[in-house]
Amino acid sequence: MASDNGGPWGGGGGNRPGSGGGDDRGGRRPPGGDGPQIPEIDDLMKKGQEQLRVLMGGRGGAGRRGGGNGNGDAPGPRIGRGGIALAVLAVIVAWVFASFYRVDTSEQSVELLFGERYAVGTEGLNFAPWPVVTKEIYPVTRENTVDIGTGLDAGLMLTGDENIVDIDFQVVWNIGNIEDFVFNIAEPVDTITAVSESAMREIIGRSNLAPILNRDRAAIAQELEELIQSTLDSYQSGVSIVRVNFDRADPPREVIDSFREVQAAEQTRDTLEKQADAYANQVIAGARGEAAQLLEEAEAYRAQVVNEAEGEAARFVAVYDEYAKAADVTRKRLYIETLERVLGDVDKVIIDDGVGGSGGSGVVPYLPLNELRRSTDTGSAN
Repeated sequence: MASDNGGPWGGGGGNRPGSGGGDDRGGRRPPGGDGPQIPEIDDLMKKGQEQLRVLMGGRGGAGRRGGGNGNGDAPGPRIGRGGIALAVLAVIVAWVFASFYRVDTSEQSVELLFGERYAVGTEGLNFAPWPVVTKEIYPVTRENTVDIGTGLDAGLMLTGDENIVDIDFQVVWNIGNIEDFVFNIAEPVDTITAVSESAMREIIGRSNLAPILNRDRAAIAQELEELIQSTLDSYQSGVSIVRVNFDRADPPREVIDSFREVQAAEQTRDTLEKQADAYANQVIAGARGEAAQLLEEAEAYRAQVVNEAEGEAARFVAVYDEYAKAADVTRKRLYIETLERVLGDVDKVIIDDGVGGSGGSGVVPYLPLNELRRSTDTGSAN
């Protein structure tokens, strides 16, 4: 019969692919009848997802086709309670690690609340709840240096006497106020460099060349340090200047040989001037000494003459007083004293009138006058 016929026009065409009869799921049956069906790709994918759920801590669904939901879609992997606890613990540890920080003795920290100023960290362990509060740590005791004038023509400056000098110096600084340093200046090194160079040009501009090269370096370095610090303090920069090292001050390279010759000539001139000043001081001091000596001698002579005159006058007055009392005696005494003064140094022999007989008419006796004179001289010498 036609109904029993498996021909193309009968009703038994259920085994034809795409006819929708029998147990057809889009797969293929092996030739030869009702043998086992070959698994499709969807089945393989479902089995793999089921095994993954088991590995992730979920329960297996091998006895259920299409998973646990009623619409036949495969559910995602599920994490167990142990995995969630570990994840939460890891997040807490990471948050604590990011929130606690340590500040050494040579450091200070600034805490920012959403980027705004919040607090300053102290030495030791500090807490800043991340990410609400962040921190920045700075070494406040470390000495930082800024070199100025080391580049080509960077240190050429004009002096007060219109000369050019090539200057190299170094500014050593550290952080004095951490809050001002962080929030008031954006580029600390550039700011310190600009302020230092400006201050040095101001000082050099009112100074002469010779003192800068010779004796005023220490004074210039001290004044420069004070000027830089005062300027930075006016900016509220939080920078503290430790010291200024005045390394070099020379003429420009193009004229340094000529400048050295000029310096040598100036030194020779100074030497000759000092020698001339020393000679002048010596001569003037000698002349002043001689003048003072002559004045002292004249003063002594004047005093001597005056004293002698006063003494003679006093003696004459005394003699006159005595003469007024006894004129004859005084006259005779004056006569004798006068003869004594006049004849005291004269070699003389006095012969009385009675020598040689009465009346003095006898023979003059021999007198050894030379012997008497010699005896007189010997007695005077003794």
